[in-house]
Amino acid sequence: MYRENDRPHNLFGSDSEFSESLWQYVQTLSPETIAQLSKPESQEVFQVMERNIIGLLGNLPSEHFGVTISTSREHLGRLLASAMMSGYFLRNAEQRMNFEKSLATLQSGSSDF
Repeated sequence: MYRENDRPHNLFGSDSEFSESLWQYVQTLSPETIAQLSKPESQEVFQVMERNIIGLLGNLPSEHFGVTISTSREHLGRLLASAMMSGYFLRNAEQRMNFEKSLATLQSGSSDF
């Protein structure tokens, strides 16, 4: 059985170093860049990200429950990193899908000649 204590802790250096460097990176971004990165272009990507974060935090409807989530700075940094990686992955998958659709359209158009 896989336990949290068995995982490697120094994948990106120390956990606090990774959290600090990620936080420093986010602080260097302009408000416009943060706004742009925070809003996916596709509604599908937004819905997948929303389901992913709800799955990580829990799925109690806030209109029926007074939900408070508390965590350490380190764990919040990990959650942010996980959400960012998921977002980058989904954006890359979306770009690839659009590229393949465009390529298929071009190929079908060139076969008409």
